[in-house]
Amino acid sequence: MVTPLRSYVSGGWQAPSDEGVPLTDAATGEEVARLSASGIDRAAALAYGRRVGGPALRELTFHQRAAMLKALALHLREHRDELYALSARTGATPADSRIDVDGGIGVLLSYASKGKRELPNDTVLVEGPVEPLGKGGTFAAQHVCTPLRGVAVQINAFNFPVWGPLEKLAPAFLAGMPSLIKPAGQTAYLTARLVELVVESGLLPEGSVQLLCGEAGDLLDHLTEQDLVAFTGSASTAERLRHHPAVTGRSVRFNAEADSLNCAVLGPDARPGTPEFDLYVGQLVTEMTVKAGQKCTAIRRALVPAGLLDAVAEAARERLAAITVGHPAHPDVRMGPLAGLEQREEVRRSLKALLAAAAIVHGDPDRVEVVGADAGRGAFLPPILLRADDPERGEVHEVEAFGPVATLMPYRSADHAVELAARGRGSLVGSVVTADPAFARQVVLGAAPWHGRLLVLNAEDARESTGHGSPLPMLVHGGPGRAGGGEEMGGVRGVLHHMQRTAVQAGPSMLTALTGRWVPGAPRDEGVHPFRKPLRELKVGDTVVAGPRTVTLEDIEHFARFTGDTFYAHMDEEAARANPFFGGRVAHGYLVLSFAAGLFVSPEPGPVLANYGLENLRFLTPTFPGDELTVRLTAKQITPREDADHGEVRWDTEVTNQKGEVVARYDVLTLVAKR
Repeated sequence: MVTPLRSYVSGGWQAPSDEGVPLTDAATGEEVARLSASGIDRAAALAYGRRVGGPALRELTFHQRAAMLKALALHLREHRDELYALSARTGATPADSRIDVDGGIGVLLSYASKGKRELPNDTVLVEGPVEPLGKGGTFAAQHVCTPLRGVAVQINAFNFPVWGPLEKLAPAFLAGMPSLIKPAGQTAYLTARLVELVVESGLLPEGSVQLLCGEAGDLLDHLTEQDLVAFTGSASTAERLRHHPAVTGRSVRFNAEADSLNCAVLGPDARPGTPEFDLYVGQLVTEMTVKAGQKCTAIRRALVPAGLLDAVAEAARERLAAITVGHPAHPDVRMGPLAGLEQREEVRRSLKALLAAAAIVHGDPDRVEVVGADAGRGAFLPPILLRADDPERGEVHEVEAFGPVATLMPYRSADHAVELAARGRGSLVGSVVTADPAFARQVVLGAAPWHGRLLVLNAEDARESTGHGSPLPMLVHGGPGRAGGGEEMGGVRGVLHHMQRTAVQAGPSMLTALTGRWVPGAPRDEGVHPFRKPLRELKVGDTVVAGPRTVTLEDIEHFARFTGDTFYAHMDEEAARANPFFGGRVAHGYLVLSFAAGLFVSPEPGPVLANYGLENLRFLTPTFPGDELTVRLTAKQITPREDADHGEVRWDTEVTNQKGEVVARYDVLTLVAKR
């Protein structure tokens, strides 16, 4: 007898107290596993995550968490074949499985990289510049972000049982927040094995990942103000969960990624024979057949200029006729079954509603030729292309058949295309296939308020394009209105969703101590030249003051000849005097920077290894011949690297003249050896 899936909660694997319901192979109908969460204490699981997982994660820096995500990704990569084999039982072809499995692993690697490159090696994230609150410089504010003290509860859809959990886990983990994963029923066995691999690896702190296999039950009843819910699924379920008394009453952060009638717009310039026409048809067919159309980002509405409707229909029909449907393991199969018989029947019901406003161009929902499997036992459907000659009918903009189904419809103008796109009432993604910049601008800017992501596709970017339906970890994945109104991933934006932003008001010394970043007005230490200190000895606030150095007219002219920068403000007294900003010849800004570097640099070999950039550079006061420059360099932020014998130091740099006026202000970035 097939045993029920276990949940991983409260520090151990727990079997349900009953036999559960059967989960079947999408292609063969064979029982794969059983599913139930009977007897699982959901309140205890949430409490365990808050009590054990949260503190363990918050002790780690962003860089340490990033390193763990990378190690986990590499571990999962070693087990891809096992995950692929289970993925095939969900109806996924090898290509589909790569999107799900490799895509999920790729999200972990992307967040690991972003955590190391874009976040500090610290437990607190300082956001934005210091906000002065008083004229004397003794009262200021700084926004800081700290991880929520709850659990990130993720409720996932059936169509991406690996990518779905991992794309939610990565930003939550990097932020320092534990996750509780509740997979959808049909494909829960694949997510369960994924979590088994995570737990067996021993790479993540205990309590940082938990798994609930089966119904949510009273899970949401036990949410607190510090918890978070991330949901992927139908709009109707999202609405019900969003209005749960605990979610509304405790202002629980709720992120939904829901139904989306995504559209693709073909530009009038993309006629048969152009690269854009072929790209459009190819993309449409791909989005209909990858994962058997079971993607929240798939194209459901294909908007085409009225005069090109017949040509697109014929070209798409020809390509769809070449798609082989069958068992996902068969080498000739391009499209596998839907996730289950219930899902197939749901698609058929949606098709009946669509057929009130559209006609079938290709495919028969009641008949399909299958390779390598029994069509009577598997959840097979052919790809079905519809055509709605009246694009104003409501059905084509309101009914989503979550399978290999798309509807062609005509538009009259760019404004009409935007209007039709908006009829979806909010989408995750749309695409515009055109080589006409004016048409692209009109459609993109018109449709943007209704979309979370927009792809402009043409011959220029086609070779590198990741496609209409591919969410990327560095971009937001979500959309307004019907699409859920939420955002997932988006790089560091996704991390911040799991953190509380707090405005801290205090004096400069206290802000420096609280944030680990030097704040103007805080004490400075002008003892040993900071360039002589290795990273382990360097402290925030270590300062060198150097100068003055007089800037002469000969300096300016030599710099102009040497660099070739003979701009009139430096070389022509009469023209420079007429300039309303200067009133006479001035020194080059880059000459000022060069002199400043010459003043503050300690030239002997030492712990400073390299200068790798300047940031936030502003020239605030012109430098005239005869001016005397002084520079003050202060260690502002110190970031050790976990996997290297050096770290990064950000130096606050201020150049002033003999009047005390600030000539230039900027940050110098250096690499400094730890020892």
